[in-house]
Amino acid sequence: MPEIDPREYEIADLGPKLKAIEDPEELRAMLDLEREGDARPPVETLIEDRIEKVEAAESGPPDPTAVDLAELSTADVANMVRDIDDADALRTLLEREREGPDRDGAVSQIESRIDSVEGSEEQTEAVETVPPEEKYPELDHPTNEKQWVEGTVGGDYRDMWVYCETHAGELLDVSREMLGKARELMDGYNEAYGSEERVVAVLVGADASDYVEEVTAHGADLVVYHEDSRLERFRHTPYTEIVVDMMRAGGDLASEGHEAVDWKEYHEPRYTLFPATNNGRDLSALVQGALDSGLASDCSGLYIESEVISNPAKVGTAGEKKEFDRVLHMKRPDFSGFEYSTILCIDKPNRDFHPQGASVIPGSFDVPDPDPEREAEVVAYDLELDDDWFAVDVTDVARLSGGVDLSGNDVVVAVGRGIGDDPTRGIELALDLVDAFEDADLGLSRGVITSSYAFDSHVEEYVTEERQIGESGQVVEPDIYIAAGISGAVQHKVGCDEAETIIAVNTDPEADIREFSDYVIEGDLFEVLPRLTEAVETGRLAPVVEASDD
Repeated sequence: MPEIDPREYEIADLGPKLKAIEDPEELRAMLDLEREGDARPPVETLIEDRIEKVEAAESGPPDPTAVDLAELSTADVANMVRDIDDADALRTLLEREREGPDRDGAVSQIESRIDSVEGSEEQTEAVETVPPEEKYPELDHPTNEKQWVEGTVGGDYRDMWVYCETHAGELLDVSREMLGKARELMDGYNEAYGSEERVVAVLVGADASDYVEEVTAHGADLVVYHEDSRLERFRHTPYTEIVVDMMRAGGDLASEGHEAVDWKEYHEPRYTLFPATNNGRDLSALVQGALDSGLASDCSGLYIESEVISNPAKVGTAGEKKEFDRVLHMKRPDFSGFEYSTILCIDKPNRDFHPQGASVIPGSFDVPDPDPEREAEVVAYDLELDDDWFAVDVTDVARLSGGVDLSGNDVVVAVGRGIGDDPTRGIELALDLVDAFEDADLGLSRGVITSSYAFDSHVEEYVTEERQIGESGQVVEPDIYIAAGISGAVQHKVGCDEAETIIAVNTDPEADIREFSDYVIEGDLFEVLPRLTEAVETGRLAPVVEASDD
């Protein structure tokens, strides 16, 4: 008899409990109990999916010589070939892919891995490096006059720096998420490389010191903060100047008075993380540009591994390959929305690209449990701020009363352009369904936010940009995600793809959202949503989502 009887739980409550079960036999026993009861199809599917995940984890990665490539996505193929170092085995895999699914993306991933393992077959020759001002003398090169263009080679880089954003007196959840992920990454890094590199939390603002204990509890080893009453609101110039100055302290380009500090003895950070929020996106690009490095934006996955590269621009000699270690692999959704690209920031023979920097989509990682017993070194960073950085005064601010955080709900009901025939009624029906669940809230697609729909006043307050789900909005991972009248564009998929169960309601049999939904109800949301609401209220959601010939 399993410890949990699924018949005693609604699906929204059962999902989180299943995540903690690692024994497939216990899960099968739960499945048998469910089938003995009401036999709710969504609950059965939920348990079956968990069994598949647990067994897949136990069996390890797929055997490339035996796996059915047709059952793998292009992303699965990319992950599999990353661990294959035998060029002949990769060629066999490439031949099987071409004879079978023959997907351009999968073929490209295998070919790229072959190049990385084997290197180019071109004749070995040194790659000539010509400075751009010499290679293109007819062009204007304003970067030559930049104060801090350095072209460092073999610099000393350490630690992972995390910019922790705050708003309206609160530390944003994404800041906690990044600290937890940074802690995990650097613990693994230090074990793998025998190092003692740190997680450094950066705080800037009018009340920056208020968050020192919280960022420490969430994983920081060192907290560097600058506090000034003029920094109550985010401003591009002062925030950029302060963060860059902090990161250069103790290095070759340190500002006056910060050439020698007892908390940092290296040139610049090894890695930097920023939140992919409105302000975080701005700051990440500005800081990484000022540090003369690159940025992988809007990432949802991070890991540190070595990588074999054969690109002559990175290796220095055509026909050779080189292994780069301590490389931060930064995964982000590509333009198709159905696959992910992994971005690497790798040095050239005559040029360092550090820090390796990424901005992180909110909701990508779990918020760690805080440890109130953790201790960290704390630095109140002293820097005189130039009055010119505050040339524009903010005289009045209209602040929203409260905010909307959809990331913690068990259920999210989202509506899109399908409400266009009667926008107010569409929002009302969605809110009725939200109210039928114990822990749910309303989300919107970008199409609703950018539309010119006229809403009656009693629902107008719900149609705000902060409810937008997608690449430029919130990322949610609820147990149940109901997408009504949403086509499933790339940007929206990024915001909901990690939901346990996705139920789509759409009149279009070719809508993209069908490709990544667990259940699809082909019908008008104005007819389907009331039925879903009734089904939830009566405890009979399953019959509504069963496939039918209607």
